[in-house]
Amino acid sequence: METCPNVEANLERCPCTWPSCPRKGSCCACLAYHLSQDELPACCFPPEVERTYDRSFRRFVSLHR
Repeated sequence: METCPNVEANLERCPCTWPSCPRKGSCCACLAYHLSQDELPACCFPPEVERTYDRSFRRFVSLHR
């Protein structure tokens, strides 16, 4: 995958708390990775849920009922 031209701007608003995430700031790569794992990225969750690392579709739906 090509280097994202928006990495710096994306990093300013990326809520991911995973310490060694290699996709931080590269939203396309992040979304592709998480969808391949049947989950959603950190930016889809409020901070208190994101910190649990439960990024499942089930958790997302439970927040929006």
